[in-house]
Amino acid sequence: MGYFRETIEKMEGYTPGFQPKNPDAVKLNTNENPYPPSPKVLEAIRGIRDFQVRRYPDPMGGAFHQAASEVFDLPEDHVLCVNGGDELLNYAFRAFCDADRPAAWAEPTYSLYPVLARLQDCRAIQIDRNEDSLEELARINAPLTIVCNPNAPTCDFTPVDKIAELASRLEGVLLVDEAYVDFAQDNCLRLVRDFANVIVLRSMSKGYSLAGMRAGLGFAQPTLIEGLVKVKDSYNIDAVTITAAAEALRDQAYHKDCVAKIIAERSRMIGELRKMEIAVPDSTTNFVLAQSIQMPAEKLFKLLAERDIYVRYFKLPGLEDKLRITIGTPEQNDQLLRAIKEILSRE
Repeated sequence: MGYFRETIEKMEGYTPGFQPKNPDAVKLNTNENPYPPSPKVLEAIRGIRDFQVRRYPDPMGGAFHQAASEVFDLPEDHVLCVNGGDELLNYAFRAFCDADRPAAWAEPTYSLYPVLARLQDCRAIQIDRNEDSLEELARINAPLTIVCNPNAPTCDFTPVDKIAELASRLEGVLLVDEAYVDFAQDNCLRLVRDFANVIVLRSMSKGYSLAGMRAGLGFAQPTLIEGLVKVKDSYNIDAVTITAAAEALRDQAYHKDCVAKIIAERSRMIGELRKMEIAVPDSTTNFVLAQSIQMPAEKLFKLLAERDIYVRYFKLPGLEDKLRITIGTPEQNDQLLRAIKEILSRE
């Protein structure tokens, strides 16, 4: 008899993106922000007092919680601070799902969802992602429905009115994963005011350059927030992260400047990749999904890694012939483009 539950023995865990040890590597594989966080964040971290480290932090996130309420114009009882967006997803599966209460979403999407479902012994209803997938999700009417918007890794954005219609038809909870919404033109946050069954997830990793701090947010009406707090870890946000995340949120001018630079580079990257006859759809995220017709994606991925240039390759249905490429600085993007051009020219 093994030590682990049968589910754990049989399942595969989530595979995070590769973290190269060389600090000079061109790291475009995990959708981090290529720019540093706001100078106000670093200044606030340097000002951390000894008692903030010695004592337990505010269980609801303190200054981070308050800043989120102010910046996103929602009452504090509509806000939940979490240890990265992944923690909110974990809470949702804990709170709403079990062997008799399935979760549903359209594939391809964030590959953590099925891992969390298996951990919870929850049936995962995974449908094909297409123009009719929202209609099918409405018919399924699962206790937990997840829509990643903009979707990772396909980069596309579902109009808010369509997601609102889905919410109106569901009896269960609709979680809208907006981890990449900082780089889109619209968002679903207003649905929190209109629907008692909607949770909106936000990340501080992408647009705010805090991937190393692990900070995220959940927005919902108080009944849902109160229930999620029941499954929340006691002190889930540490004191340093609370301080850093609050300052990052309050410096919206810096945040918007970083986002604008990434969007501009995204447009340039798409244009340059298309010139090399690489199929790249339009993107509403901080990455692109590139399909090389001239060379298999896995081979191109490996040849780039040999040059210390890292992008993301998923050996998953519908993604085997594609590479996900994070938008970096202009210099990083130029290195990548030169390398791809050189590699393809040798074929």
